Amino acid sequence: MADNGSILVTGAAGQLGAVGRTVTGLLLDRGLPVRAMVRREDDRAAALRAAGAEVVVGDLLEPADVYRVVSGCRRVYFGMSVSAGYLEATVTMAAVAREVGVNALVNMSQMTVSQMSIQNTTPSPQQRQHWLSEQALAWSGLPVVTIRPTVFLEGFFLPLTGPTVRDRGRIELPFGRGKTNPVAAADVARVVAAVLADPGPHLGRIYELTGPRSQDMHGVAREYSDALNREVTYSDIPPRIGNGS
Repeated sequence: MADNGSILVTGAAGQLGAVGRTVTGLLLDRGLPVRAMVRREDDRAAALRAAGAEVVVGDLLEPADVYRVVSGCRRVYFGMSVSAGYLEATVTMAAVAREVGVNALVNMSQMTVSQMSIQNTTPSPQQRQHWLSEQALAWSGLPVVTIRPTVFLEGFFLPLTGPTVRDRGRIELPFGRGKTNPVAAADVARVVAAVLADPGPHLGRIYELTGPRSQDMHGVAREYSDALNREVTYSDIPPRIGNGS
């Protein structure tokens, strides 16, 4: 691939939150060249190509794929659904980015990492993967910008609360008195795109992105009530403990 200074966006055809896909569109709207990495050729890949992106197929767990895809790019957005190979993919990307000479790597992490350390971790494998990945990128010496959003509004509240609000007028979650402030994936994508468009002032920075307010589920229920013009309440239900079946 020619060294055309494209901006690489991984996960460009992703579904959850669609941050990569939205970032691709925002960068193209700015007139910037974008290389969109996808896992397979499908309708989503065709739509990205029709929008003006250079679409490349590859696997973030295959070093040869990563080298081929990153070569010729000087700015990279690394976002990947958490999986068993998430840390391996992060380290592979870091190794390739160092060899290729990437000038800016924007890493999608999560807010929980801000509260973690080697002596203060969590039982969540997902959160541990994000924390370890941030450590690996810090050790790499790469020019990294870290984005730490809270839970995505589209990936949590709408799928988990929508059906019970619609059917029974209740939010039914094992959330107790816990508070959260979900953030819209589109807002996260706007931040990522702005950083990729002009990364210089942001290198080495960590941006923690939240929604407008932190509130418990009763507060969320009131927002549903106001928006739908009917009463919506919150019911704290016991967590489901599955048997793996």
